[in-house]
Amino acid sequence: MANRMRRLAVVLILTGFLSAQAGENEWFVPLGKPPEAPPKRISGGEAFPPLPLPATPLRRTERNRTPTPPPLFGKVVWGEQGSFTYGQGVTTKIADWNLCPADLQQLFSKVQTKLGLQYGFEEVTLSSFSGDPDKMAVLFFSGTRSLKLDEKSLALLRSYVLKGGMIVFDSVAGSPYFYDSARALMQQAFPEVKFRVIPSDHPIYHMVSDVKTVKYSPVVKSDKPYFEGLYVGSRIGVLISKYGLGCGWDNHDVPLLPQAAFYDVPSSEALGLNLVAYAIGYHRVGLEEAKPELFAGIDEKTPTDEFVFAQIEHDGSFNVHPNNAVTLLTKLRAGTSLRVNLKRVVVTPGKDDLSNVSFLYLTGLDDFHFSDEAVASLRAFLQRNGTLLINNGLGLSVFDAAVRRELVRILPNSKLEPVPTSHPIFSMVSKVQDADYTPAVAMRYGAGVKVPKLEGVALNGDLRVIYSPIDIEAGWVESEYPMALAYRSETAAPLGVNILMYAATH
Repeated sequence: MANRMRRLAVVLILTGFLSAQAGENEWFVPLGKPPEAPPKRISGGEAFPPLPLPATPLRRTERNRTPTPPPLFGKVVWGEQGSFTYGQGVTTKIADWNLCPADLQQLFSKVQTKLGLQYGFEEVTLSSFSGDPDKMAVLFFSGTRSLKLDEKSLALLRSYVLKGGMIVFDSVAGSPYFYDSARALMQQAFPEVKFRVIPSDHPIYHMVSDVKTVKYSPVVKSDKPYFEGLYVGSRIGVLISKYGLGCGWDNHDVPLLPQAAFYDVPSSEALGLNLVAYAIGYHRVGLEEAKPELFAGIDEKTPTDEFVFAQIEHDGSFNVHPNNAVTLLTKLRAGTSLRVNLKRVVVTPGKDDLSNVSFLYLTGLDDFHFSDEAVASLRAFLQRNGTLLINNGLGLSVFDAAVRRELVRILPNSKLEPVPTSHPIFSMVSKVQDADYTPAVAMRYGAGVKVPKLEGVALNGDLRVIYSPIDIEAGWVESEYPMALAYRSETAAPLGVNILMYAATH
């Protein structure tokens, strides 16, 4: 079918044709299934819009249809419109935002059939969008040509993501124009963070099924799924698929474009189901992590003899769970006689003076690097009996590798060793001998993992580096982080109190 369609004569009429580059316009073609015959004239009473909007009037014969499911995705209207004429004289209307009109319709049909979840989608125009992620969890952009958004729209999208929303970009035919422009616009909207390749053990690849390998169109020489994202807290706030997903959701290859780069139908479906499940599972996480840090206005005075939670800023995703520390600090203050300052302090080793700091916290989701100055500063901090607690956000392998690499630089003559459960750190305030983990931990380490997993480096008889390869901070609150390698709160909270108490007294 694809080869036959590529041989069809093409006549393309564009709105605003001169405003676009000639190379981009080669990608402005219909990507859905082509009509088989000229469309019949339909009376006004029988007309339907191309997407199943909740506001669609029902005909008399459809009064008993199941109500439209609540929208999870908003498909964003953008760009220009035009018409496309196939060789047999059949003409169809096309638009930048909707080149594969049935992509989300088919995806959510599969979500209902395979996952039993009742969700749908709506068209969204940014000029009238409320920006409330509690009403629309995901904004979905699809296209092939360069995406253009004004500053007002970028400000709206930034606010939406920071409040807990998620934006997904599908370069539906693998177009470099759409991909490059979406990436540049989001980097403009979020200059403080960098795009990261989403690692293979990230939850988004494992929510419904384990997607370890995929199949692409012949132009892509890989068998690994490839997403890029901007992390906001512990979640992916912005996701870009460099290779096309939408046509696979609609159960076909990308027609008319031999240079198209896209996933095949089974791969697209698996990734799409995981994406929807991720959006649902991490939506509440996003809303919770978007709340202001409650202790930002508390304990503003310069601490004297209080325990201070100082967190390290680095060039990776350093702020994984923005609001979770205060929960643990509150428990530490309430459950012990320790004087505790509830205001988290962010420091950059190598730039900030650490001479008055006794405790440092390091966490992340991906790769990071310390400068030579930071390495020297951290080494001096540990040698004067400071304590460094390291937490692997979501338990991802990329951060784990970075931690081990950077610790070799800081302490070249020491290495991480398992901390036995007989160590005092497991009984400082509460006795923690057993561990309650999320199901993903058993999938990674085996069902026999029943004790807390901590590693450490001892200097002069005391633990100075304490590393949790499984996310302990996630369990300091009652939120769920689906498919994350994490402690549940029943273990994470008392173990966290023990660790902070140990750091404060050793």
